[in-house]
Amino acid sequence: MITVRKGNERGASNFGWLDSKHTFSFGHYYDPRNMGFGKLRVINEDIVEGGAGFGTHPHDNMEIISYVLDGALAHKDSLGTGSVIRPGDVQRMTAGTGITHSEFNASGDEHVHFLQIWVLPEERGLKPSYEQKSFPVETRKGRLQLVGARDGREGALTIHQDLDLFVANLEKGNEVSHTLRPRRKAWVQVTRGAVTVNGIAVAQGDGAALTDEHDVRIAANDNAEILLFDLGA
Repeated sequence: MITVRKGNERGASNFGWLDSKHTFSFGHYYDPRNMGFGKLRVINEDIVEGGAGFGTHPHDNMEIISYVLDGALAHKDSLGTGSVIRPGDVQRMTAGTGITHSEFNASGDEHVHFLQIWVLPEERGLKPSYEQKSFPVETRKGRLQLVGARDGREGALTIHQDLDLFVANLEKGNEVSHTLRPRRKAWVQVTRGAVTVNGIAVAQGDGAALTDEHDVRIAANDNAEILLFDLGA
């Protein structure tokens, strides 16, 4: 079964400096029909104006993944980490027993466009940690590139949950496929362009939830970029 979460039906928050779309309930946006998908709890698509950002604030017991589409995001946290996340980079922060951090647009005049993804961890009270790696577009053209996994295999980030995260950049006409093991499900988030997922149209900003499916077949109707989450029960 495939259910499409349309991008134009997402929750929205606009504070002038921040334009945010919420795939699942978040902050002041509450929709009991969209509280997450398995261990996937938040997918926010954020556009932050130049010079603006999120001041220092706390998190705990969450795996937080940042994925930049355009621009650059400056990160600082209470572990002493200071970094800039750019397109091709993927960041994982384990909030665990507690962490504070800030995220600001690294540019004073250009916006930064990124996805903020929250995943429920496999256990509470983990030691806070930070990891960031680069996965250049050239390595994921026309293929699913593993960028996050519980075992950190193939050079992926380590995510403390039974989840494999893939990214693919597809030219029009490209097709990729992924086989789901028994009792697993998948979420496909389209960040650019338009695709079909097992024959169902899914456009930029849309997400597709797949349950009781054996294969995930993604065909690009236009130049596209997608994230694929392979989730355990």
